[in-house]
Amino acid sequence: MSAAEPAVVARVEASFARQAFMATLGARLAHVGAGEVEVHLPVAAHLGQQHGFVHAGAVATIADNACGFAALTLMPPGTGVLTAEFKINLLAPATGEALIARGRVVKAGRTLTLAMAEVFSVSGGAEKLCAMMTATCMTIAGREGIAD
Repeated sequence: MSAAEPAVVARVEASFARQAFMATLGARLAHVGAGEVEVHLPVAAHLGQQHGFVHAGAVATIADNACGFAALTLMPPGTGVLTAEFKINLLAPATGEALIARGRVVKAGRTLTLAMAEVFSVSGGAEKLCAMMTATCMTIAGREGIAD
């Protein structure tokens, strides 16, 4: 994993902290690097669907955040990021004690950035790939209320 400048880490951490939905889910930012982010989500009953697995919406949410914040690490100060599009493949049921979403930038552009995330179910310390996402993230600048 590559290091990010302290100002970039602080910017990403502050932006992540403003997301009330991540707090509702119980997700936390575990790593911020240059072009990469890791989000952890403890598995809890409120995240479940009818078969006892973590709901795909929670899986997609942490993957989307991992992609978007990975993109933000490479964007200029004073800009924000919005997801323009994503595709997720659910490869196995999300179960275990926790989920880890590892996002990284594939190609950073001035306006559009392509990122990907892998989501792992963690059981007894062992990781199993349960989802993959590709996302197109858009740089937002000059709009009131949208920065970082």
